[in-house]
Amino acid sequence: MEAIEAAVAAGVDWLQIRERGCESGELLSFAQDVHAAAKRGANGRNVPVLINRRVDIALATQAAGVHLGFDAMSPTDARTILGGEALIGTSAHSTKDVEAAAQAGVDYVHLAPILPPLSKAATRPALGYEVLAEAARLGVRVLAQGGIEAQHCGDALAAGATGIAVTGSILMSPDPGKAAAMLRSALDTAAGS
Repeated sequence: MEAIEAAVAAGVDWLQIRERGCESGELLSFAQDVHAAAKRGANGRNVPVLINRRVDIALATQAAGVHLGFDAMSPTDARTILGGEALIGTSAHSTKDVEAAAQAGVDYVHLAPILPPLSKAATRPALGYEVLAEAARLGVRVLAQGGIEAQHCGDALAAGATGIAVTGSILMSPDPGKAAAMLRSALDTAAGS
């Protein structure tokens, strides 16, 4: 939880829990711990926490929303359960996937991998910034994911991404807070703020 707290304190503005192998009780407890760590690190900011696939856990923990898998319930059903303000997202691996997600009514899409991932072995070829630019024109917020480090933030935003989604850049760093601060600074510079 220290890494989460440090990353949030350094400017991470939302968290996604992707623990696939947990039993329900274990995931519920973990999600509660993540919420607490985010709150400690947020210094009064609202830092939404989203839960992967598990609408029931998102509801039980009052998470800000859910990140749905391809085999999960529809975004409409998830929104009905969680409420109209819930953030609903999904992952995409092509512009066709992004278009389908936009039509399904999600709020955002993680498009991956833009570059070879840092946190796991690549299972798909990197899409690159041209595909990211095409996807960004399809009517839904697109977050660049896969291999994104601070030096890539400018290119990702220039291609049309509304943000980035990272795992390895922060959690594999010996200093997660410093890594998060570098990403935050690079994003702010790229966005002109």
